[in-house]
Order: sequence, then C-alpha cells, then structure tokens
Amino acid sequence: MSGMEWLLELVLIGLLAATLVHALRLERALGLLKRDRATLEEMIAGFNASTREAEGGIARLREVADGAGRQIARHIQLAQELKGDLGYLVERGEKLADRLDRAARAGRAAAEDDRTPTYAPRIASLAAMPAGAPAEPEPSPRGRSQAERDLMKALRMAR
Repeated sequence: MSGMEWLLELVLIGLLAATLVHALRLERALGLLKRDRATLEEMIAGFNASTREAEGGIARLREVADGAGRQIARHIQLAQELKGDLGYLVERGEKLADRLDRAARAGRAAAEDDRTPTYAPRIASLAAMPAGAPAEPEPSPRGRSQAERDLMKALRMAR
C-alpha cells in the first residue's frame, strides 16, 4: 500500500468519524424535537380548548349585553313618559299656586277692608241683637268650600 492510499484511508476514516458525530447530534436533536412536539401538541390542544371557552364566553356576554340594552331602553322609555307626566303636574301645580296666591291677596285685601272702622252700622247691629247672642255669626267650617278653607289656612299662615 502506498502512502497515498494510507492518506486516502485516513481522510476517509476522518470523514466517517465526523459523519458519525453529526449523526449522533442529529439523533439527539430529533429526540428533543419529538419530546417537544408532544408538549407542543398538548399546548395546542389547551389553546384550542381555551379558544372555544372564550368564544362561548363572548356569546354569553353578547346575550347579557343585549338583555341589558333592552332593559335600559325600557327604563328610558318609562322615564320619558314620567317626564311628560311630571311636566304636566308641574304646570298644573304652578297654575294652582297662582290661583291660590291671587286668592290670598284678595283675602288680605278683604281683611284689610274689614279692619277699617265703620262703627255706626256695627254698633246699631250690636244694639239690636239680644243679650248673650254672638256678635257675628261664624259660618261652620263644614259649610265652607274647600277653596275657602284653603284660603283661610293660607291667611292664618301669612300672619
């Protein structure tokens, strides 16, 4: 065997050794990849399950939001109806307050007119009355209308 053959065989043995080392490394990497692949498949399965649960949660959330939206719309409609009713009641209350104010002013004016002394007619009427009779007949509270009772109450409160 010549030196060249020996050299060629040594190069060939070196290349075979390098191939063997690379084959062992590749085998280890493939083993890790297989192990990681199983873990990756488990992670993918878990991710898919989580995705399905999230989709179900979103659907339930939409249903709840739709129900809440309908309920809010009903409350808004009811509030608008009540707003109209309250506006009407306020308007009527203001009219009644104006009427009561006018009646109270008229009552005050009438009360002031009664305070001006007109002694002669009153003395004559008192002299003509029998002894022990009341000086002025008071109408019974039941004989007065509601407006008169309200007016008298307002006059008492104004004093």
